[in-house]
Amino acid sequence: LYNSGAITELGSVDKGTTRTDNTLLERQRGITIQTGITSFQWENTKVNIIDTPGHMDFLAEVYRSLSVLDGAILLISAKDGVQAQTRILFHALRKMGIPTIFFINKIDQNGIDLSTVYQDIKEKLSAEIVIKQKVEL
Repeated sequence: LYNSGAITELGSVDKGTTRTDNTLLERQRGITIQTGITSFQWENTKVNIIDTPGHMDFLAEVYRSLSVLDGAILLISAKDGVQAQTRILFHALRKMGIPTIFFINKIDQNGIDLSTVYQDIKEKLSAEIVIKQKVEL
């Protein structure tokens, strides 16, 4: 959003300034509870972002959004690895034929071994992953 010019300041979960977490409870807890939608223009393409909850307690909220997706970016915490809800969502995305990109966040935390994270993804989600950007820590 920032790089596209749709927003002028970077959002921060810690500061409660993210674009799609709109409720007070979401800002206080630092998590998405209700699906949030935003969009931006990139060259000649309008990109819609649907931010869904990542917590297991809110999976029903996520399922309501799946039918409108052209593609998905599934966030995986380098600290926590593949979680149960990640497996459930990836299975649903595959079943629906929705192309999926894995995005690994929290790679800047101490003790992170990306090769372990890659292996976790291969073992628990799909051995058919292609690493498009390797980051040296």
